[in-house]
Amino acid sequence: MQKVSLEIQLQTLPSSPGVYQYYDKNGKILYVGKAKNLKKRVSSYFNKQHEYGKTRVLVSKIADIKHIVVPTETDALLLENNLIKKYQPRYNVMLKDDKSYPWICIKKERFPRVFPTRRLVKDGSEYYGPYTSMKTVRTLLELIKGLYQLRTCNYDLSSAKVDAGKYKVCLEYHLGNCKGPCEAYQSEEEYHGNIENIRQIIKGNFKDSLHHFKNQMKLYAEEMRFEEAQKMKDKIDVLENYQSKSTIVNPKISNVDVFSVISDESYGYVNFLQLSYGAIIRSHTVELKKKLDESDQQLLEYAITEIRERFHSQSKEIYVPFEVEVADGIKVSIPKLGDKRKLIELSERNAKFYRQERFKQVKITDPDRHVKRIMQQMKTDLRLRVEPRHIECFDNSNIQGTNPVAACVVFKDGKPSKKDYRHFNIKTVEGPNDFASMEEVVYRRYKRLLEEEEPLPQLIIIDGGKGQLSSALKSLDVLGLRGKIAIVGIAKRLEEIFYPGDSIPLYLDKKSESLKVIQHLRNEAHRFGITFHRNKRSKSAINSELEHIDGVGSKTAEDLLKKFKSVKRIKEATELQLTEVVGASKAKKIFKAFH
Repeated sequence: MQKVSLEIQLQTLPSSPGVYQYYDKNGKILYVGKAKNLKKRVSSYFNKQHEYGKTRVLVSKIADIKHIVVPTETDALLLENNLIKKYQPRYNVMLKDDKSYPWICIKKERFPRVFPTRRLVKDGSEYYGPYTSMKTVRTLLELIKGLYQLRTCNYDLSSAKVDAGKYKVCLEYHLGNCKGPCEAYQSEEEYHGNIENIRQIIKGNFKDSLHHFKNQMKLYAEEMRFEEAQKMKDKIDVLENYQSKSTIVNPKISNVDVFSVISDESYGYVNFLQLSYGAIIRSHTVELKKKLDESDQQLLEYAITEIRERFHSQSKEIYVPFEVEVADGIKVSIPKLGDKRKLIELSERNAKFYRQERFKQVKITDPDRHVKRIMQQMKTDLRLRVEPRHIECFDNSNIQGTNPVAACVVFKDGKPSKKDYRHFNIKTVEGPNDFASMEEVVYRRYKRLLEEEEPLPQLIIIDGGKGQLSSALKSLDVLGLRGKIAIVGIAKRLEEIFYPGDSIPLYLDKKSESLKVIQHLRNEAHRFGITFHRNKRSKSAINSELEHIDGVGSKTAEDLLKKFKSVKRIKEATELQLTEVVGASKAKKIFKAFH
């Protein structure tokens, strides 16, 4: 059968909801996507210029298109999710999470045991979870153990064996941790009542257990059984304490899932909070690797379907920060005020903390990825054509118009490259003229790099506002480098970033990593320039103190300082010691000047 061309495949696509699959020339699946309108969505890949390189590469590799028509958008969403998990295409979002999560099992037995497990066995037992950490499971089981006496042995407690007296109570019974169903000391009815209360606690509903314990406490108190009443009081305290730690919202908010997303250039982070009876019973964040610069909406839609399926969520309502498409039968709410809005903010905070933790981990375990992420972020934030792997920053230093100098610091891959730092003595400018000084040093720096055929930076940062930036631009114009190197100015007061020809500054987020790198550059340039300026002024002051002596010039002053190291030692030197350095005539004048 002759293969149909892409053009014909595009023309014959239906305008229905469905899922499309892209394949390369070898028949390998590249990408799976969903669409309200298959014809419109798929055609958009081929009839417009894509801004992002990855999308352009994907389109260039597509050799065949397959599609599946489905009745609704919801069906498309679920089918897309299943196909991505099955085939794991190269250009689809990748969920960076392959853990085996713990569950709480209520075993299908006459007297059910309750224990943690990572294996789900289809034997009719009940499984609650999965939980995102074993610590949460242990905390919950410790709470249950403190409230209810359950058996921990794995005996077959069938009525025939118990009636036959096959078992004897163990140490757990004597310690008060078990009521001895193995010897029929506890009825099946009472035991299953406890199991039902445990089910409710695991689901986050503490109301029934609290009510039961309070009634028991009152009953024991009325019967003057104060020791038993105190035990009930202790159980109530434990339960209320656990509940107070769990409950952070209005108890009316029940059976709801909360989702939020934050992202950068390469990764998205989706947080999931599950609520039951006003308590957060689960919090989990997943990391999604972007493949085609997916939007936050696309990341969130993919994650919602995946997370709800993984955690077997039955919630009929979800809270999200913006409109998303989800399966039928689920109510989507976008809270704006009150407790519901606070839940979205809490979820976002969790996602941000997780992102920060991942940054710290990656910085240690994968420094290349860390650098690439920062460079991509700077490229986006500063609207650059390429990543600024090589940045140079200039700063002028002159105090009260004396000894004007300038500094150039160099960062490579976001870190200082101190061997490439350069100082400049201002040569062509008289007096304190920052604009002319900036023009001079920028010209000298890049004229030299061009002459020596050294690599040029991708970004130049000028410490100063529009005036300093304009001066630097004049030098780039003369050298024919304008437009070939990105250049910005940063004003100190409000951290305003100025671009050539644009009177309106850019303001970066105060917590952004791009601004932190720029501030680090600016501070390094300032420190480096000030140190050089201070040394130069100090040397000038010393020289001037010697040079005011008749017959002592800069060469004589330099020779003396080389020998004696300081003016103080020159003053303390004998005439004979001075003679050894500068001769008898000058030594006599210097000795006389200081004595």
